[in-house]
Amino acid sequence: MRTHKIATLALAVSAAFSSSVLAQEAATTEKKEASLEQITVTAQKRTQSIQEVPISISTLSGEQFESLFSGGGDILELATRVPGLYAESSNGRVAPRFYIRGLGNTDFDLAASQPVAIMMDGVVKENVVLKSFPLFDVSQVEVLRGPQGTLFGRNTTAGIVKFDTNKPTQDFEAFTEVSVGNLGTLNAEAAISGGLTDELSGRFSVLSQNRGDWIDNGFTDESDAMGEYEELAWRGQLLWEPTSLDMTALLSVHGRDLDGTSTIFRANALTTGSNDFNANYDRDRVYYDGGAGNRQKYTNEGAALTLDFFLNNGMTLTSITSYEQADGSSRGDIDGGAITLADQPVPDVPNGFTFAEYMSDIDFDGVEDAVRSYPGFIPFSSDTTDLLDNLEQVTQEVRLASDTSSALSWQTGIYLFSSEFDVTTDPGFVAPTTVTHESSLWAVFGQADYKASEKLTITAGIRYTDDEKELTNANNSAPVPFDPIKVDDQRISGDLSANYKIDDNVSVYARYAHGFRGPTIQGRDVAFFLAPSVAESEVMDSFEVGFKADLLDDTLRVNGAVYYYTVDDMQFSAIGGADNSNQLLNAENGTGQGFEIDVKWLATDSLMLTAGYSFNDTEIDDPNLLVAPCGSGQCTVTDELVDGFAVVDGNPFPQAPEQTFVFTARYSIPMGDSGEFFAFTDWAWQGETNIFLYDAVEFKTDSQFEGGLRLGYENFDHEYTVALFGRNITDEENLRGAIDFNNLTAIDNSPRVFGIEFRKSFY
Repeated sequence: MRTHKIATLALAVSAAFSSSVLAQEAATTEKKEASLEQITVTAQKRTQSIQEVPISISTLSGEQFESLFSGGGDILELATRVPGLYAESSNGRVAPRFYIRGLGNTDFDLAASQPVAIMMDGVVKENVVLKSFPLFDVSQVEVLRGPQGTLFGRNTTAGIVKFDTNKPTQDFEAFTEVSVGNLGTLNAEAAISGGLTDELSGRFSVLSQNRGDWIDNGFTDESDAMGEYEELAWRGQLLWEPTSLDMTALLSVHGRDLDGTSTIFRANALTTGSNDFNANYDRDRVYYDGGAGNRQKYTNEGAALTLDFFLNNGMTLTSITSYEQADGSSRGDIDGGAITLADQPVPDVPNGFTFAEYMSDIDFDGVEDAVRSYPGFIPFSSDTTDLLDNLEQVTQEVRLASDTSSALSWQTGIYLFSSEFDVTTDPGFVAPTTVTHESSLWAVFGQADYKASEKLTITAGIRYTDDEKELTNANNSAPVPFDPIKVDDQRISGDLSANYKIDDNVSVYARYAHGFRGPTIQGRDVAFFLAPSVAESEVMDSFEVGFKADLLDDTLRVNGAVYYYTVDDMQFSAIGGADNSNQLLNAENGTGQGFEIDVKWLATDSLMLTAGYSFNDTEIDDPNLLVAPCGSGQCTVTDELVDGFAVVDGNPFPQAPEQTFVFTARYSIPMGDSGEFFAFTDWAWQGETNIFLYDAVEFKTDSQFEGGLRLGYENFDHEYTVALFGRNITDEENLRGAIDFNNLTAIDNSPRVFGIEFRKSFY
């Protein structure tokens, strides 16, 4: 029934769109001088027009991309800015969690496995800390929806977010950009590129993002106690293009240093029976008796060498070698509040702020005392530190690709991956526990395109993957000893698609993809006297059909897709409950279905509009799957309970928005022959979203949105831009996440940021 409704709605949208297009085409009598730029992508590891690739793809670049980060935001700014893409985190500016078409992983551990791959310049960023590397000097972002296991390997069952940075140029070019805003915001970005010799060119880019402390700690009566960060990242590249050899070599090195505040947890900011923030919530103030300011500090360095050899008959041999290293730690007052002896004075608090008095021996003299907690009831303190030590990741890919001028083209290759790192968890009430994660993988793959006719192209691919992981008890530090755990799996994945060009402007495609995510081990719970958990491989089958159209003399681009997928042995993370566990489990089955549509319209030479919409219906299908619900006992669980456990069969996937909508508009007014005034605005809306596996009134969001605005002047002769900017301009207070084991702890979004920026380019 739901599939029928989705198909009917998708057909209705398509029919309405077709009628509108026909009407507008009939009204168009003259060809416009201006047209949309042609977008090329490397979604299939070849440079192709986005309109020719049989994959649902969205791209971000230029002003549409840069505006998102004008306020100093991190990679999470991409959430809901592309139809079907979502992201969130409970680890500050590190360890983002991505979701595409509802598929993702809510695991908050530093060793979490995710089904969305993050790639930068052809290199996978496997660990969650690597995924958070700052974005700067980026030429284009590609979001590939659906399994991408043939060419890109494991952990891509949901899709890929792919970043391509600007490369060295022989011609000199440079830019510098500085912005200043409220909350002590100061950001700077710069790059310089040019030829060092006739054959060697280089590029150096740097980003500095800074914010001051802006959140008061009412418990210590300290103003501006936390909220700040200092982020410095850089990238250096050398491109060698020897005239005497048929090859190129690109060496890229990069680094990052982050020091700042992690996620702010807000105790009892929700009220039983409601998901709205209550009087305990004050964006500018918390009451912390622990967490040491919720500090986090991480460093990351890495390098990649890409070699392209241009062989006879138009073939290309490509080698990509990469190395990544990272370390860091995060600490947090996880309970989000304070507990004191009842006879101690309490700080000044706003009206409506709640307290709780009860008998407890927590953090005092070992005997029960009358204590007071605030805001609201906090049964015990929780102050946790997580550390990532000695992360090393090495990857090697070798790929041979044929010439693309003939009817049959192909590519084949091998891929090697290895990583090792330690994760230490310090709960605060027992000695820290360290576990070591090791992972290795090798794969062989091949893909072929066959142009059956001028209109029809068929693509087929296959990949064999051998995936191994191991968890060990480092230094025998776990309070409950365990033997090393090893898991491995060998699988074949692949895809088959057909792209048919109706004419030069419109094409339709169909795609089937089979992918898998390897087995996973989670060792965080050993620090809390629980055994490690293991999830078996999940296997996915995905079907989609779509269309891509450039219309109205190339001033209107509309791309859309309808999809359906099933996942066997779906991996989930059961988060929270009374034990505050982080346990891996497999659901018997999961399904997802829906559609997405992207529209870009150059309405006039001065007005550009874009819009995107996604509808995503996900469902857990396992009548025997039970998870521990709300450990605090303060939330309203709507699932059936069996012996205190929630039956999650039929629930949507966690952190999977049912709908997303994004809209941008840019309007310019010419100013003489050398400049223009412009206004750019972007808005993103998120539909109903469950935060946890179980369904509770408090932990479900709906109809949340944020908007941005830039007003400025650009001078073309002197290559500079000055603009006023604002992010979250309506200062929305949105619920992004929660912690359920202690109280109704909430995680919110970032506040309104506004300021002025200046950019100057040099050629």
